[in-house]
Amino acid sequence: PPNLRPRPAASTTWHSNDDDVYRAPPIDRSLLPTAPRAAREPNIDRSRLPKSPPYTAFLGNLPYDVTEESIKDFFRGLNISAVRLPREPTNPERLKGFGYAEFEDIDSLFQALSLNEE
Repeated sequence: PPNLRPRPAASTTWHSNDDDVYRAPPIDRSLLPTAPRAAREPNIDRSRLPKSPPYTAFLGNLPYDVTEESIKDFFRGLNISAVRLPREPTNPERLKGFGYAEFEDIDSLFQALSLNEE
């Protein structure tokens, strides 16, 4: 004869351990900015900057109608030596949406990088 054993009763209770529940970590309020971005020290690791020229910054997320003059104007007051705005090979009229700015000194590069997201 087949082995007939009583089935365990199906539990209708959801057992939950608090450990199983995902909780976002608490916000460490001491890390939140309290001053406008311009007043805070930029979060740039100087040790990762080049020790000698060229001092080049990558410029991303540029509008397609940006000009070299508008880039130089944006960095007015910094020692900018060159701007490169790559174009689409199939359509030389269209920019790729990124570029490079070269600076004459490390301090200008540092100040340019501190303008991130501006």
